[in-house]
Amino acid sequence: MQPTPFTPWSWRDPASLTGTVVPADGDVVDEAGRIGVDLVGYRVEAIDGHIGSVDQASYDVGSAYLVVDTGPWIFGRKVLLPAGTVQNVDQAGRKVYVDRTKDQIKASPEYDKDTFETAMYREQVGAYYTGSYRDHPH
Repeated sequence: MQPTPFTPWSWRDPASLTGTVVPADGDVVDEAGRIGVDLVGYRVEAIDGHIGSVDQASYDVGSAYLVVDTGPWIFGRKVLLPAGTVQNVDQAGRKVYVDRTKDQIKASPEYDKDTFETAMYREQVGAYYTGSYRDHPH
């Protein structure tokens, strides 16, 4: 269950991104020496099925997100998913599970590679997903 209020740009469970093993290929070590997993290439699963794979990921505190390449599902469109939509990460299966439906993700604001990091675009996406959790909690 998503905490109230919904916090779009923060990981719900940051522990799912870290490990206690020696860094291996694909692991990320931050400036504090914490080991995390690079989610690029992981499959992304919505509540009702596969939606694509992680093309880019940000782990910045308070502004974390995933850019998901949806492939042919929605005509090669990419979508920006705030980290708060991630329910859990299956590192062994290389999958990221989000708690929104395909239709909710498909209806999200159009991804624009040139503006997706601007405050205005982030406010738009954050408002969309905040409304999604308010109107259709899972």
